[in-house]
Amino acid sequence: MERFGTELRRWRGLRHVSQLELAGRAGTTQRHLSFMESGRSRPGRAIVVRLAESLGLSLRERNSLLLAAGYAPLFPESNLDEPALRPVRAALESILRGHLPYPAVVVRPYGELVAANDAVEVLTEGAAEHLLAPPVNVLRLALHPEGMGRRVVNLPEWGRHVIENLRGQLLRSPDPRLDAFVAELESYVPALQPGPGHLGFAVPLRLTTDRGELRLLTTLTSFATAVDVTLAELHLEAFLPADEETAELLRRRPY
Repeated sequence: MERFGTELRRWRGLRHVSQLELAGRAGTTQRHLSFMESGRSRPGRAIVVRLAESLGLSLRERNSLLLAAGYAPLFPESNLDEPALRPVRAALESILRGHLPYPAVVVRPYGELVAANDAVEVLTEGAAEHLLAPPVNVLRLALHPEGMGRRVVNLPEWGRHVIENLRGQLLRSPDPRLDAFVAELESYVPALQPGPGHLGFAVPLRLTTDRGELRLLTTLTSFATAVDVTLAELHLEAFLPADEETAELLRRRPY
C-alpha cells in the first residue's frame, strides 16, 4: 500500500488540501486517511473512488489511483471507432455541422485533432503540409510560424492565452510530456511587452485571411458526465465571430 499512500499524498499536495479537509470531503476520518497515506491501513475500493472524486481527478487519474491501491480500473477506455461510441460520434458530427459557417474542432488532450467541420479551412489555409499530416495537433498548428502563427495579428497576446491555459492543466496534473510541449509552443510566441492598454491574455483571435481580418472568440465544451475515459478527455472548441464583420466574412465563404 506504500504506492497508494505516496500517490494520495502527491495528489493532496497538488490540490493544496489538508488531511482533515480531504477526509471531510470523502466521508472518512483524518486518522483513517493518515493510516492510508502511511500504509498502515489498506483502503477499500469505495473509499479510493471517493478520495479520487474529492480530489477532482480525471477518469484516467482515478483509474491510476485504483491501480495503485491494487484494484482494477473502474472506468473503461473505448476506441472512438467502437460501436459503443457510435451515438457519440454521430452527435459530435451533428454539432460540428450545426456550427457552420463557423470553424469547430473536436480534440483529445494536448490538442490532437479528432474531427473538424469544413469551416476549419479558414484556420488551416496556407499551413505547411507537415503540420496538416495526421495526427494533426491544433495547438501546434495555431502557434507555429508555418501554421496559423504567421497570420495571427495578436500572436503575443493570443499565444500567451493558449500557453497559460496549458500551464493551468500542468498545475492540476503535472506531466513531463506536457512540460516539453509547452516549452515548444513558447518558442513560437514572441515576447509580450504589455502596454497601458493591455487587457490580459484572454483576447479574441485576430486572424488575417485572403478576404480580410477575422476576430474570433473561442468556446470549449466537454462531456462533464462521461464515464468513459476516451469520451471524458474529448472537448469541442468552437470559434465564434466577435463582430458582425467577421460573421459576414465567414457567411460568405463557400463550404
